Amino acid sequence: MVEHSRLTVQRATLVERAEAARSTHERARADVRRALGDRAASLAELDALLSAELAELVALAGARAALVDSRRQDSARAEELRQALARAEFADQAEAVAAAMHGAERANAEARVEDHRRKTTANALALATAPIAALTGTETPDLEATSARLEAAESAASVATSAAAVSGRRARNAENAADALAGAIAADADTVREAAAVIRLADVVSATGGENTTRVTLGTYVLLRRFEDVVAAANARLESMSGGRYELVRSDTKEGPSRSQRVGLSLTVHDHRTDRRRDPKSLSGGETFYASLCLALGLADVVTGEAGGVELGTLFVDEGFGSLDPETLDTVMAELGRLSAGGRVVGVVSHVEEMKQRIGERIEVRRLEDGSSTMLVRASA
Repeated sequence: MVEHSRLTVQRATLVERAEAARSTHERARADVRRALGDRAASLAELDALLSAELAELVALAGARAALVDSRRQDSARAEELRQALARAEFADQAEAVAAAMHGAERANAEARVEDHRRKTTANALALATAPIAALTGTETPDLEATSARLEAAESAASVATSAAAVSGRRARNAENAADALAGAIAADADTVREAAAVIRLADVVSATGGENTTRVTLGTYVLLRRFEDVVAAANARLESMSGGRYELVRSDTKEGPSRSQRVGLSLTVHDHRTDRRRDPKSLSGGETFYASLCLALGLADVVTGEAGGVELGTLFVDEGFGSLDPETLDTVMAELGRLSAGGRVVGVVSHVEEMKQRIGERIEVRRLEDGSSTMLVRASA
């Protein structure tokens, strides 16, 4: 019961304190509402407003202090102006302004003053030098010697002035030349930069630059493409004449020690019987003959194809038939026969007796005993 009574008393005390705090809080809120009035909606807004007003008051105080200082300085300047006008014997500022010089007149006056000040300083320095300072005033000047020295000095001054003028002119010319040189260097750099692509292309085309690793010129490149066409056309006949044994292959290796030989216009012979590449010089006389004949015929075919259908209608073959074996001779004659049947005129120059029997239409040239010769035309029936 004692504990219950104690808690009851404690609760009554707490309730009383809460009521007192609530009353205090309500009074404080009422005081805040009266303080805010119509100026702000909250204490934070009122605090910001008061801070802004305080800053304005501080700025206003600073401005007022500056104004007071400015007025004090104006007063001091006014006193200085009054004293200056009095020293210059001017009645007022307007009279001083009216008497002031302007523009060129003032500039000329200032220049004369400055010149006088400079000469005065120079004279003072000259008078302070030891030779002049040591004079007593009783010396007798040597006018003739002084005049001579003056003339010599004036002559030297004239020479120096002329030399200075020449040097100045040369300096200006050198400066102009330097500017022109700088412009030329810049223009040259621009030209080199613009021409770099053209020069690179020219080096590649002429095979003089490092980028053309094959060292093949443009002209040689064009010849390579045409030469490959000639070799392809020649192989079409060489396959038949050689019985499928030989095939011409273009090579990038130079033939022989000649430096003038162009890269890429050489030939090797692929022997399909041994499946190896051979030097054309290793062919027999007859093989060399019909390989050369195939190249000539291939060239004629390419010319026909490249010249808009213009044909090489006449072909003369001089000698070489005597080195052919009978089987190969038959093959070559059959090929020449096909050419003749195709409309081409094929002439054969030969001393081989067998050829006379194979060719019906021919011209025979015979030597007579007296050293002259006779010509006989034969035509097949």
